[in-house]
Amino acid sequence: MFNKNFKLVIAGLIVIASVWQFIEGHIGNGIMLILLSLIFIFLYFKNEMILMAFLRLRKQDFPGAKKWLDKIKEPETALTQKQQGYYWYLNGLMLSQTNITKAEKYFKKAIKLGLAMDQDLAMAKLNLAGIAMTKRRKREAQMLLTEAKKLDKHGMLKEQITMMKQQMKKI
Repeated sequence: MFNKNFKLVIAGLIVIASVWQFIEGHIGNGIMLILLSLIFIFLYFKNEMILMAFLRLRKQDFPGAKKWLDKIKEPETALTQKQQGYYWYLNGLMLSQTNITKAEKYFKKAIKLGLAMDQDLAMAKLNLAGIAMTKRRKREAQMLLTEAKKLDKHGMLKEQITMMKQQMKKI
């Protein structure tokens, strides 16, 4: 909702107000203001619109998630680099069912910007491998599958990877 720098300014102003409350002797108000500033600092690192989009995706509500992502007007200025990666990753997930060419572009952009969790990176590479397979680029798909397998440390994508390898044998 707010620009990333604006969130830090608000947090700084609230911390200054809390110090003032401590000096005045209102300890409870100061503690409450410190806790309030922590919310803005948390939202600097984890964008609220992306969090809401993830919650919608957990419920398989793609239009709802798209609605939350569309509220971010300029991702380059409003988000940090990792948040931009997740922004493009989520857009790629939603477009992968309708427009694979655009989804491929978004997944590549997300991988380039970086994703915090290896599981998300493995999922992005697995989706890219599926897109490469549909476009008959077997070598690229094989390479992406091996990278996804290395990143999938918990084995959550094991079934999808083996299924993709079986389909690749048919090509």
